[in-house]
Amino acid sequence: MGRLSGPLHDVAQDAGYEQPPPRMGFFTDTSVCIGCKACEVACKEWNEVPEDGYLLTGMSYDNTQALSASTWRHVAFVEKADGPALTDLGMPGVGLPGAATAGTVHEDQETASGDSAVRWLMSSDVCKHCTHAACLDVCPTGSLFRTEFGTVVVQPDICNGCGYCIPACPYGVIGKREDDGRAFKCTLCYDRLKEGQKPACAQACPTESIQFGELDVLRERADARLAELHAQGVEVAQLYGRDPEDGVGGDGAFFLLLDEPEVYGLPPDPVVTTRDLGSMWRHVGAAAAVLVGVGIASFAGKRG
Repeated sequence: MGRLSGPLHDVAQDAGYEQPPPRMGFFTDTSVCIGCKACEVACKEWNEVPEDGYLLTGMSYDNTQALSASTWRHVAFVEKADGPALTDLGMPGVGLPGAATAGTVHEDQETASGDSAVRWLMSSDVCKHCTHAACLDVCPTGSLFRTEFGTVVVQPDICNGCGYCIPACPYGVIGKREDDGRAFKCTLCYDRLKEGQKPACAQACPTESIQFGELDVLRERADARLAELHAQGVEVAQLYGRDPEDGVGGDGAFFLLLDEPEVYGLPPDPVVTTRDLGSMWRHVGAAAAVLVGVGIASFAGKRG
């Protein structure tokens, strides 16, 4: 592997592939997500991911709660009772108890619900397939590897269950199955990619909220969509994980958000946790050299 941080033009070449195909990834446009969870179901069916229970938190309609070893796609339902929606995006809006009845999902929420509106922010989260993936750096067995498409995949058959990758991920994506002991996460349907097919979640998404393709093309498409929303007055709309200059060198799966990242449970400024690994080892080496020097000097002084 090469650099541990900063922009990286071709992650597959950096991983040793001589003539890799274009880097592939996801652009998730949360402004058109309807929370149907078709992506969750398609992911589980295709990848044979076990069910992870149906216990509701009592705080949301969301039953899967977060990404885990048994939830590789997670549709978040974020309910905000903080005033009117920003524009008519075709998203559902409801009035608070005692407020006027909200309009249909196709009406302007500000007009329909007034100051008592509840905004539903929905977003289908997934592994980010980082440019600089700390999970790769810390895996002792090579279970985690970079594919020719630039994605990051776990090979369960050689995972020893050490769990080093779990705290290394700045997004909290990777988890271990309690009855198995091994780590699992989204593979971006590597088996389908090798056959020229879309990942199952993108294939199943009815609104094209989840868009799959060449990462450079997706970035251009996301920039155009962001400009469109800003022109409509949705100033809070922002791209998350699109910037190659960010703390992970940009993500292979990035998002258009309608609020701050923290609202969606995403870290506001993620940094690859192994970024300073090189300098740390240099400092350790320097300290060890000093100790050796002190020891030699002490030994030589006693002999004298």
